[in-house]
Amino acid sequence: MKKYIKIARPDHWVKNAFILPGIVIAVLLCDVTFSVEYIWKFILGFFSTCFIASANYVINEWLDAEFDRFHPTKKNRPVVSENMKFSLVMLEYAICIVIGIGLAIPINRPFLFMEIWLLIMGVLYNVKPVRTKDIPYLDVLSESVNNMIRLLIGWFIITPEFQPPSSILIGYWFAGAFLMATKRFAEYRMIGDPERAGLYRKSFKHYSENSLLVSTFFYAMTATFFIGIFMVKYRIEYLLAMPLVFGLFCFYLWISFKPDSAVQKPEKLYREKKLLLYIAFMCVVLVALTFVDLDFLNFWMDPFLLPAQ
Repeated sequence: MKKYIKIARPDHWVKNAFILPGIVIAVLLCDVTFSVEYIWKFILGFFSTCFIASANYVINEWLDAEFDRFHPTKKNRPVVSENMKFSLVMLEYAICIVIGIGLAIPINRPFLFMEIWLLIMGVLYNVKPVRTKDIPYLDVLSESVNNMIRLLIGWFIITPEFQPPSSILIGYWFAGAFLMATKRFAEYRMIGDPERAGLYRKSFKHYSENSLLVSTFFYAMTATFFIGIFMVKYRIEYLLAMPLVFGLFCFYLWISFKPDSAVQKPEKLYREKKLLLYIAFMCVVLVALTFVDLDFLNFWMDPFLLPAQ
């Protein structure tokens, strides 16, 4: 059964750490009192998201088999290289859904809706006739919506009564689009043959290295713009951390130029020690700015900077 477990990609569950910012933002913006209940909700919510994500991975691997054989490394995936039964793959898909939804129900209704939304996005992304992964630019935008959904999942673990600000939702969505477009860019460069790249991924027929690189720039600008709005509106002190946010985007793009870059497999980014140290430092700065009030920054929020004439 190892090959069936492998296509569920439990090693990718680390990506669900993206729900943590939603939890942190909800705690900062909502008046909540910490209790043990939130720990149990987080455990249930995390594994609910993991199983729904695994359901999406299962159908992704099965439906991509005919294309993955053109990829230098994905051609070794079990669905491509081994004899796997469709009936067992579908049974695995159904079991992941049942467990994921079952774990979501006790939390609250908005949380359950987010898990269902995450599941639906997996169908739209992978299954014909829609199959958004074959449509240039929409492939990136539809996949990165999952980033925003994960933020909402984290938020609703804390509170079902409010919704997060639209600025951070859009910023988080386009930050995910940047990550996905950078992954596409690294994959396209690694394959090194536009024709073969188009056989592996249909959207690659309409891309080039230049267009993918330019799209990452657009997504990065959009993400940092809306993240900046959120930071200025809800805590002006975060403004001092924005250069670090810009630097993080640049650092990640720089990694994508490496041969067989870890950007292609985000679950392997733990190998990029410098990146992890950078992120850790940025988190420390953000935590410090959360609890340290810098009143002089309010000067820049005053529309009357000049004396009246």
